Amino acid sequence: MPEYTRDPEAIARLTPEQFAVTQQSATEAPFANEFWNTDEPGLYVDIVSGEPLFASTTKYDSGCGWPSFTRPLSADNIIENSDTSLGMRRTEVRSSHGDSHLGHVFEDGPIEEGGLRYCINSAALRFVPLDELDDEGYGQYAALFTDAG
Repeated sequence: MPEYTRDPEAIARLTPEQFAVTQQSATEAPFANEFWNTDEPGLYVDIVSGEPLFASTTKYDSGCGWPSFTRPLSADNIIENSDTSLGMRRTEVRSSHGDSHLGHVFEDGPIEEGGLRYCINSAALRFVPLDELDDEGYGQYAALFTDAG
């Protein structure tokens, strides 16, 4: 299993928007980000550490304009923090190993999938298509997609 860490070289390669989102807890614009409406099979990994965060099999169209998922791949790769900024109470989602701000989790997701909506900034993610999982070192996750049919 690879060791995922906060990679200074990866941070140095971030675009200004990726840096603002992952390192300064900014939020990208809805409906104008890379992954809000994609449905290609694959994994979404932390752009800083590479740790696997979400699978396309749990992605759904919540109508909010950001990629939304019902659950993370592994609770070990997600940290949830209380966020009271902007005058509201929310739960911030960060990557465990990269310490990247990812977005927020809300309790308005599909009830049949557990009721959670992980609302994630595209700028915090790198997408690894299903046919590249082996080459990118994520081959162990390929079974998620064959089991999904």
